[in-house]
Amino acid sequence: MDREEVVGAENEEVKEEKKSLKDGSICGFDSLHRLLSASLEPHIFQEVSRLLLGLNCGKALEPLSLPEPAIALSSKHDFDLQAFCFSADKESLREPRIVRVGLIQNSTVLPTTAPLLDQKRAILQKLKPIIDAARASGVNILCLQEAWTMPFAFCTREKRWCEFAEPIDGESTQFLQDLARKYNMVIISPILERDVNHGETIWNTAVIIGNHGNIIGKHRKNHIPRVGDFNESTYYMEGNTGHPVFETAFGKIAINICYGRHHPLNWLAFGLNGAEIVFNPSATVGELSEPMWPIEARNAAIANNYFVASINRVGTETFPNPFTSGDGKPQHSDFGHFYGSSHFSAPDASCTPSLSRYTDGLMISDMDLNLCRQLKDKWGFRMTGRYDMYAEMLARYVKHDFEPQVIVDPLFKNPYNDAGRN
Repeated sequence: MDREEVVGAENEEVKEEKKSLKDGSICGFDSLHRLLSASLEPHIFQEVSRLLLGLNCGKALEPLSLPEPAIALSSKHDFDLQAFCFSADKESLREPRIVRVGLIQNSTVLPTTAPLLDQKRAILQKLKPIIDAARASGVNILCLQEAWTMPFAFCTREKRWCEFAEPIDGESTQFLQDLARKYNMVIISPILERDVNHGETIWNTAVIIGNHGNIIGKHRKNHIPRVGDFNESTYYMEGNTGHPVFETAFGKIAINICYGRHHPLNWLAFGLNGAEIVFNPSATVGELSEPMWPIEARNAAIANNYFVASINRVGTETFPNPFTSGDGKPQHSDFGHFYGSSHFSAPDASCTPSLSRYTDGLMISDMDLNLCRQLKDKWGFRMTGRYDMYAEMLARYVKHDFEPQVIVDPLFKNPYNDAGRN
């Protein structure tokens, strides 16, 4: 290959990379799984999938067949639709405890310059057919993405976006209550909450709506990021609801909102309270977190013996006024690309492929919740964990006079410690 051909090939690679950054694709494909499927021989792809996705009860994760009405809705409204089945070993003393769970990822509809009420109503209208597809598929528990009723405007530090905040029983909750009651479905609705009983305080909150249309409870985001464009503490601070687990008609669930996935003790606390499925509704962009996205959730599922449901929005949201990150980069008008890729992880280290990186989607999974206890029995993490030791360490750590437990080799001379000494 001569120099011109090399340069030409390099230019094509650059063009492809720029195209992928712009439209959210990976070399023209909407997910890594589909790229590998199209690029590898079937027997090689099967082995690669085993290594990347793991095995569920010793075999590859099985796809679920969905009814025609759900498939028709997916085609008509152009959203990615995938479904898989997590099995558990057959037990002698317990029947299978199978629950069907759904996750919705979506982009916003109208530009951020449109009237705020129009933006919100357009999103509600957009999600209705996707929720209908979940109903047609027999979903028992459905979770939406973080702050699903609005653009993720917390990068701007502009207070006008606070208008999207609503009480727990506000318009979006009422919209979903009707559907939950009609469809016999538990729905998790992460919203910007306006706490009218406490001076109009604003929180990042997940509302848990029961299958009878009742509000079971709420959980407020425990960890608030202060990294890059994520300036969320301009709008709300760390939550005050602890680590609640909600016992529903279909299982014990918890919600670890977005940034909380970076904190292992946050995952642990939901597990100690008995969660069987932990949902992680998020809004995160590629440059910041994509390599971490499939790892943290899967590790949490393994370490805590529960299922994890990871949801991320899609698209690029552009705002009217440029903003800066405080990191020396030029001002800009968008957050970056929200890369979707919603998926499920199981306690046996298996996981589903991901939804698209750039289109709306509905991911569905059957889960036999018996798998949670089976993995607890197998690995014994709860029995072998040294919680008394951890508790003692943490109790010392939070004190102002904490000193790390470091034993120094008496023959080791640290040049930094010895600097300036005679």
